[in-house]
Amino acid sequence: MIMGQVMGSLWATRKDNKLNGMAFLVVKPLAYGKEPATGECFVAVDNAGAGIGDTVLVTTGSAGRTSFANSDVPVDAVIVGIVDSIEVTHD
Repeated sequence: MIMGQVMGSLWATRKDNKLNGMAFLVVKPLAYGKEPATGECFVAVDNAGAGIGDTVLVTTGSAGRTSFANSDVPVDAVIVGIVDSIEVTHD
């Protein structure tokens, strides 16, 4: 899974019919401890009710599609959780 921060929304008027009714959010990957990770922003379908500024958990590939009733939805990244807190211990 990827931990990231929701940076914005994306709207697409023309898209595959299987994507109708889905919310698309722009996510920036985070490293543990909320420090910026290396990686560019990407688009994920929101399946958790996230909003801009939320820290989220994103699953990718076929694992993301299993969160939908119809598993042949053409998506690669799905927001499956909203992070409440992070605790990381360092040696």
